[in-house]
Amino acid sequence: MLGRTSIKMKTFKTFLNEGVNDPAIFKAVFLAGGPGSGKSFIVGKTGLTSMGYRVSNSDDAFEAGLKKAGLEMSPENIFSIKGQELRGKATAITKTRLEMYIKGRLGLVVDGTGKNLEKMKTQAKDLKKIGYDVAMIFVNTDLETAMARNRARARKLPDDMVKEYWQEIQNNIGAFQTLFGKKNFLVVDNSDGKDWTAETLRAYKDVTRFTEAPIDNAKSKKWIASEKKKKTR
Repeated sequence: MLGRTSIKMKTFKTFLNEGVNDPAIFKAVFLAGGPGSGKSFIVGKTGLTSMGYRVSNSDDAFEAGLKKAGLEMSPENIFSIKGQELRGKATAITKTRLEMYIKGRLGLVVDGTGKNLEKMKTQAKDLKKIGYDVAMIFVNTDLETAMARNRARARKLPDDMVKEYWQEIQNNIGAFQTLFGKKNFLVVDNSDGKDWTAETLRAYKDVTRFTEAPIDNAKSKKWIASEKKKKTR
């Protein structure tokens, strides 16, 4: 409930004002990667938030909810009735926040696993309809790395579930490339033993290029012109 209240405290007008002046206006970066891929780590190293992007991720709200309820982040608690109830509340909070970001046309980081391909296709299609440019950072790891990192996490999953998720996400790579286009489909190999510094530096340069590319969409140009006109009245 606290998350919903804090979102409502920011008026719609505030979000619109931020949108017009937002450095990442009408840009959306989707994240995909399996358990233990290190998506949050890559977000930090690629400087997405410093470029003006707002991260939409229900995991933070979910973990906070578990902690508040006095529950450890174990598979038993996560998949319990109470855990799934908290997951639903976290998802609702995140959805409300994302809707406000979109209304202001703010730069977005849509954080997910990439397991649900159809959901991601719908999200990308809906954003493009209102003028957004979309890209994806796919944080990849080999299965051994995914398994090892998952076992070391507080919020860990059973091994067989990690294998299943990892394979399903791997199977979607070709579809992701088709959806976002070769130019805007960025792969970061974050497997153990890889040079993550070089990988994230390359991703940073690619995301900077995507973010700074001029907006060349009639719908987005019309929205910006309309909002600037309102501000001059």
